Formats: sequence, C-alpha cells, structure tokens
Amino acid sequence: MTRTIDWYFDFISPFPYLQLARFGEFPEDVEIRPRPVLFAGLLNHWGQKGPAEIKSKARHVDTVIRWTAKRRGLPFKGVARHPFNPLAALRLIEAAGPSVEAVRIAYRHFWGEGRDGQEAESIADLAAKLGVADHEAKIADPAVKAKIRASTDEAIAQGVFGVPTFIADLGKGGRIFWGDDVTDMLLDYLADPTIFDGPEYGLFETSVAAATRIDRVE
Repeated sequence: MTRTIDWYFDFISPFPYLQLARFGEFPEDVEIRPRPVLFAGLLNHWGQKGPAEIKSKARHVDTVIRWTAKRRGLPFKGVARHPFNPLAALRLIEAAGPSVEAVRIAYRHFWGEGRDGQEAESIADLAAKLGVADHEAKIADPAVKAKIRASTDEAIAQGVFGVPTFIADLGKGGRIFWGDDVTDMLLDYLADPTIFDGPEYGLFETSVAAATRIDRVE
C-alpha cells in the first residue's frame, strides 16, 4: 500500500534543493507529493522574518547551503539575485504538474546553474526544459494562481511555518517535519510511526510559561 506524504517548498529557499538529494533514501512505498507554496505568505501569517532579512543569518545560511551542496555532490552556483519574487516559477511548476522530477529540474535551473529566479528569459528557458508550451498564459491562468494560494492556505492551516516541510499523516494526524536537517527524523518516523508517542515528547504542549519575551537587557 502506498503512503503519500506532502512536501511543501518554495524556490526562494535553497534548502528544498538540498533535501531533494536525499529522496532516494525514502522507502519504496512512500510517494512524495510536491506542494508549491509562497514562503512569504507563511512568514507573514506567523509574523516571522526570512533568513535573507537578517544579514548575519543570511551569511550563515549561505555558508551552510554551499557546504552541504558540496558534501552531497550537488552543482550549486546560487540564484543570480536573492531574495526574488518566486511567483512566476511557482505557477510554472504548478502548470507543468509539480512532480518530483519537475521540481528537481527547476531547482537545478535556479540554484544549481545560477539562473535568475524571476527574469522573463530565465522563466522561458525553464518552461522549455519542462516542456510547457505557452507558458506565459499558463502562469497567468487564474486557476493556476488559485492552486498556489490554496496550497499556501492549506499549509498554514496545518501549522506549516517554513520550507521545506513534510506533512506525514500515517493514521496519527498530520505531523510536521520542517527543514532539510530533520530528514533522518522523518525516515525514522516512516520506519516506526509510534516513535514519538512516548511521554517524553510534547513538552511545549503542556509546559506553563514562566516569562514573556524580554525585549532588552537592563
């Protein structure tokens, strides 16, 4: 029996590209369903800043992704401009049918080859790679736009706050696995869905707050 897990991503983030390199480690009965979402919509909903909006974090992330890509043997030039508006790319992949292979092609185009994330010629070249004809009309299609919005709203409703995020529902409710660095955690869960059922998990669900955020040091 096939087990389907949803994978939420946005091309503005390089971390899904890194995680794609590990998809071959998933059990054969697991089907990964890519779900393009607008990362900025998640940030706005939860009141967060993206990594690129904090300079010291952006420098750290740049080092981490390049180091990780090298260790995994991934081509990595980084996008020509960042941050960028990913909507055209997200809509294009939705129009193409967001298969794992299509997403992989797009990620190689942007982050592997260093192509621009929103420039018209770059998007046209990606459309050709994906075999999408009349791509401008499809990107502008209200139905395609609506699917991105619906996926983003659905992600928020399930508590998704970042990308990449897997939602795995193995008969125990949808469980969130956020980030490339929790891939091993997800693999353990797929091997044993009861692994997180112990009383030692869920501390922050039951703990009582002793203080609120302190804005400054006195």
